Formats: sequence, structure tokens, C-alpha cells
Amino acid sequence: MTTQEQRSAEGLRGAEEQGSAREADGGQALAAAGGLVFPLAPGYRVKVRQGPSTDAPVVRTLAEGARVQIRCQRHGQRVSGPYGTSDIWDNIAPGQYVSDTYVHTGSSGMVAPVCTS
Repeated sequence: MTTQEQRSAEGLRGAEEQGSAREADGGQALAAAGGLVFPLAPGYRVKVRQGPSTDAPVVRTLAEGARVQIRCQRHGQRVSGPYGTSDIWDNIAPGQYVSDTYVHTGSSGMVAPVCTS
């Protein structure tokens, strides 16, 4: 590799690192604004429920390709979905929960604070 090619590769790596830092800062800004935003599993219309259980009444159904803002999370009924099996439920609005197994958070654990109420 020539010196010019090395400088170009280093420049690309630096730009990628700066982009990653901006994404991390954006995530923190979203968290400070009230929650993190994540996409639903592709091809699914997800039911929003009043509580963290499939026995809880359905409030509404989210469209395919929707994104949700997770305000907080809590443990509830264990559910299987496109992203595995979990008892984590995401609170997306007051009295509105979706199973975390339908939300692409990139984690099998909690990514938001535990709901207090």
C-alpha cells in the first residue's frame, strides 16, 4: 500500500469513528429526551397492549416498518417473537406495552430504565 493509500484508509477510519461517536451522542440525546427509538421486526404488525401480557387488552396495532420510542421496560409474560423469547416488555406510552421480542434493540437484555409504575 502506498503512503497516499494509507492516508486515505486512515481518513476513512477516522470518518467512521466520528460517525459512530455522533450516533452514540444522538442516542444519548434521545435517551435524555425521554426514550430510545427502535424499529419493529420487518414484516410484523405489532399489537400494543395495556399491560405486559398477551392477556392485557389490545390498545392499537402498529404498522409494519414502524419505529417505537421505549420510555421504560418491565418484566411480564414470557413471549416468543422474531427476536427470541423474553419476558421484557417495552413501555411506549402511558399504559401501552409491546413485547421486546418484536423490537430490534440489538440486545437480549434491557436497554431502558425499569418502569416504576
